[in-house]
Amino acid sequence: MTMLAAPAEVAVWLVNGIPARLVWERVRYRVTDTPTALTEDEWCPALTHAARRIVGWRFQGTTAGGQSLMFEIVESETGWQVVRVYD
Repeated sequence: MTMLAAPAEVAVWLVNGIPARLVWERVRYRVTDTPTALTEDEWCPALTHAARRIVGWRFQGTTAGGQSLMFEIVESETGWQVVRVYD
């Protein structure tokens, strides 16, 4: 797993509200699995109420050259951010 020093902004294209592709560090990735929703209660376990709002996604992205990475992205006030990348 690669932990980012700080969340990095990313361009994300959604289809029916679900990630379909993204551009991270100037590389385009196509989503090549079924994204898993990250809900508020999973992402912020300190919350005590039963929130189920989707705050992000975990999915595999694959380049045109065949390199695959797992991404965790969350939505912020300024747009989407990559918070974790797994290789």
